[in-house]
Amino acid sequence: MIGQRLEIRQGQGLVITPQLQQAIKLLQLSNLEVEAFVEAELERNPLLQREEGEPGEEAADRSADDGAANETASDGEMRFDEGRVADAERNMDAGQDDLYGDAAPGERSNDRATAEEAQPGLSDWSRAGSGGGMGEDRDGDRPERQQLTLSEHLQAQASSAGFSGPDHAIALTLIDAVDEGGYLRGELAELADRLGCDLERIEAVLVKCQGFEPTGVMARSVPECLKLQLIERNRFDPAMGALLDHLDLLAKRDLSGLRKACGVDAEDLSEMIAELKALTPRPGAGFGGEVAQTVIPDVHVRPDPAGGWRVELNSDTLPRLLVDKRYHGVVSAGARSDTEKAFVAECAAQANWLVKSLDQRARTILKVASEIVRQQDAFLAFGVEFLRPLNLKTVADAIGMHESTVSRVTSNKYVATPRGVFELKFFFTAAIQSSDGGALHSAEAVRHRIKSMIDGEGADGDVLSDDRIVEILKEAGIDIARRTVAKYREALRIPSSVERRRMLKVG
Repeated sequence: MIGQRLEIRQGQGLVITPQLQQAIKLLQLSNLEVEAFVEAELERNPLLQREEGEPGEEAADRSADDGAANETASDGEMRFDEGRVADAERNMDAGQDDLYGDAAPGERSNDRATAEEAQPGLSDWSRAGSGGGMGEDRDGDRPERQQLTLSEHLQAQASSAGFSGPDHAIALTLIDAVDEGGYLRGELAELADRLGCDLERIEAVLVKCQGFEPTGVMARSVPECLKLQLIERNRFDPAMGALLDHLDLLAKRDLSGLRKACGVDAEDLSEMIAELKALTPRPGAGFGGEVAQTVIPDVHVRPDPAGGWRVELNSDTLPRLLVDKRYHGVVSAGARSDTEKAFVAECAAQANWLVKSLDQRARTILKVASEIVRQQDAFLAFGVEFLRPLNLKTVADAIGMHESTVSRVTSNKYVATPRGVFELKFFFTAAIQSSDGGALHSAEAVRHRIKSMIDGEGADGDVLSDDRIVEILKEAGIDIARRTVAKYREALRIPSSVERRRMLKVG
């Protein structure tokens, strides 16, 4: 029998509010993405504004010593950690009276200085930077006009090449298919179908375009690119053509196979290889392209005069925001309808939540980075050979956070150290067992040792095989398999021992 009835059930569930989702999302954004997000919020929310001017001495960069990594946030602070969502929910639902921080209602003022005092988290962190947005050119050495691109260079030559109207259109279409290296990408048959013309006409226009400068441009493969350059130098012959057809043998340093394929002796082959080395395999590399984005570190690590390391946030990457209380008071007083009042209240809540989210994001990044520095202090002091095995769980347990939170914090974040700029995920490496039962070895340190051993070859003509590398590492107390050595060597783009031996002979 089918019927309807009402039931009341009680259960437990975890609800993540949109505000908390936004806070968690901010954790994994890079500094550039956070800057773009803040710009969008400034456009959308009239109660948000940037803090301008120089920061005060009391708002110096937030920093932490090695021992400060395990400091926990106070009970009143918002937490991003998914394992402690309930704490965040309680803070979020504290009520409308807590919109502007911990200040009492009687202490609230429309003056901005009072507003900063009413928000300790905002006041401390928002002044951490010294101004200067990320879009500023503080070095002052960027060119005013971008360098001429390869496409512009080829289009100028096509305009003066004497093409007819249809052929000029075909030439421009071909130029659009040229990559930054100068190679033509795409099938000519597909281009002919798209333009509605014969394939022979496309090929005829391409032959003329391949005569443009730089020589070798608009080739469809490396052999064709080198062939065009050899033809211009009047050095292309059947033997050289055979060499171009067997570049795979040249890459393997198989000189005997090349001599047989080209029909030349060792002296002639040596001269032919020397001619190839003088050519340019990427003719378009010398022209301007997209400007590479400079990595801006989120954290700075510096030696502490008292010993250890000092970890500081990069103030230039921290957006400095304020909630305009004066304007909020004006619009609140002028709101008449319920819709207007709800909009003002929503903007105020969103503005304060964003300020708190950015503040806690900075605190969380600093806490995670400080623990990583504490774990990897030997690397900072002595080099990559002393990099310790580390995983997300170790850091998460040390600072009392969830592994997923640490994973988000270390994504797209960079740290500037005396040994260079590294992504935070660089410091998380797998562990390799010790053959003598001692401490574990970092996989990155083992890769560095393998590279150092291979770089030392050649002085006495001895080339280390993968088996010999395994023996040397086991003598040093590192228990590693031969296939692991081969995997690390291939990841470092190091040829096999047979290919390296041929390279020594050629060299």
